[in-house]
Formats: sequence, C-alpha cells, structure tokens
Amino acid sequence: MSVKECPNHGKCRRKIFRRIIAGILIFILIVLITILLIWAILRPSKPRFILQDTTVYAFNASTPNLLTSNFQVTLSSRNPNDRIGIYYDRLDVYATYQNQQITLRTSLPPTYQGHKEINVWSPFVNGNSVPIAPEYSASLGSDQSAGSVFLMIKIDGRVRGKVGTFISGRYHLYVRCPAFITFGSKSNGVSVGENAIKYQLVTRCSVS
Repeated sequence: MSVKECPNHGKCRRKIFRRIIAGILIFILIVLITILLIWAILRPSKPRFILQDTTVYAFNASTPNLLTSNFQVTLSSRNPNDRIGIYYDRLDVYATYQNQQITLRTSLPPTYQGHKEINVWSPFVNGNSVPIAPEYSASLGSDQSAGSVFLMIKIDGRVRGKVGTFISGRYHLYVRCPAFITFGSKSNGVSVGENAIKYQLVTRCSVS
C-alpha cells in the first residue's frame, strides 16, 4: 500500500492488525466447531474397569514397619465405544495402602481392544519386606486386629484411540479399584489352596 493510498500509517497498521486478529479468531472458531462435530459423531467414552476378585497368598505385617504381600487380581476392561478402538500400550498394576505403594509394579502385555470388546487380566502383584511409614504400620496393625484392611489396586498406563485408520497420540490412563480384605472370623473369602484366600469383589473402578 502506497503513502497516497494510506496517508495515515498508524490507522493502516491498526487495520491490518485487526484483520490478523479476526483471521486468528475465525480459525480458532472453525477448529472448535470441528472438534465439537467430531465429538458429537463419535461420542468418546472412557474404558470401564472392574476388579472382579482378589486372591491373597500372603499378607504379613508382623515385622514392625515392614510388609510382605502377594496378591493375584482379576481385572476386566470394557470398551463402550461404537467407533473407537483402544490401544493399551502400557499398563502397570500395583497395590497401595493409604496412598503408599506396598507392591512392585506388574506390567500387563500391550493389547488392542476393539469396539464393545472386553479384556480380562489376572496378574500377580507382590512386595517382599516393603518399608511402611511408622504411622501407616500402626494403622495397618489396627485394621488387621479389627478384621479388615482397605487396599487400592491401581493401574497406571498409556493408551491411544483408533478411529478408522487414524490413531491418536498417547494419553495417560489412571485406574483406581477399591478392595476390602477381611481376616479371621470376619473373613468372607474362600480358601482356594494352601494359605490362599479368594475374595469375590466385583468392584467398579474409577477411570481418569
């Protein structure tokens, strides 16, 4: 634009700046509308996890501030989506007591879950002489004396979605499954072998 066409350079610059801002806003609006339309068509939903049962082979907190435990947990996952498949690239399972990790992480094999499909895993999670904070150790002893311990079976992982031939980037997956373990006269478990007790839980897990 020549000086003759635009004698006031300040006004010209402001006009160009406003046009650039308007263009950016229109672009953002188009992107948002596109995302909204995709979401409306696909209606994406998180996978649903259930803790079906827990088999306790060892749970020994007799040594002060140390815990030895060995569990086998059965977890199922359902993909509720009609048009979206799920790649489970990494899934690590472990147990916690009052937010303190008490077992090692057990890795599940990577897998693909199609539309409406259900996957079932039965991994072992265990920890040998795991240090427990003194206040947690005292609380754990009190819980055992009372006849029940509340644990949390957790899954941390990475997942990707698949729509047609398009595969999304990786997302974090956090799953939390509450598990009540009972002891002594209050036990509602079933003996399934030498020193092994199985608890049927069928507990729905939170997924984020």
